[in-house]
Amino acid sequence: MIKHLSESLTYAVFASVTIVSMLMMAFFVAEPAISHGQDATSNDFYIRQTITDENSFKVVADVNMDGSINGVTGGQATGTTQFVVLSNNSAGYTVDIDFQYTTNNEAMVGDESGDESIRDYDGDVGGQPSFNFVASSSAGLFAYTVTSSSSLDTAQSFLSLGSTCNFDSGSGGSSVDDRCWKAPASGGFTVVDAGDAATTGATSTLKFVVNVPNGANPTPLAETYTATATLSLFTK
Repeated sequence: MIKHLSESLTYAVFASVTIVSMLMMAFFVAEPAISHGQDATSNDFYIRQTITDENSFKVVADVNMDGSINGVTGGQATGTTQFVVLSNNSAGYTVDIDFQYTTNNEAMVGDESGDESIRDYDGDVGGQPSFNFVASSSAGLFAYTVTSSSSLDTAQSFLSLGSTCNFDSGSGGSSVDDRCWKAPASGGFTVVDAGDAATTGATSTLKFVVNVPNGANPTPLAETYTATATLSLFTK
């Protein structure tokens, strides 16, 4: 009986050692695969920062015309101002000019009397600028034009080809000084139409002209005439 128990115990110990050994061998065989699977585990994530549009005018100066005009015998004077747009909008921006009219019918009004003898330019072609400034033989006229440091920034209305204004740049239109002249108007008219950002500043020049013919009717009074305009910047 003792011999039988001893042999049974020996077999049990041997079987236990065998099972444990087999389990350890299985672990060592499987462990590299388990470890490799853990190393391959990954998870992507993003870090995002939103930059907002920032747009401004850097310079806008008042304009004093470059000389006086005789009220009876007439004459012509011009004046310019420059403005610089700063914008980080990659889609671009536009700039509109809007002349102020309250009780007045003309943009230029006598400071003292409110006289309106200097009329708004009457040479527009279908609401667009005319090619060259066309003076009147009877009345004083006020008009403006625009050019930009990059001709691609100048609005299409002020681009010309041959003797035609409002000519698309893709079809050959280009910006040339003193070519396309526009009547002042309320409600805003686009003078700059840029297709990209201007992070270092983009310069445009507005030029104004007042022409009074000899013997103008009505005759401008002996005083200073002023027109007030607003420039507005819009992002695309």
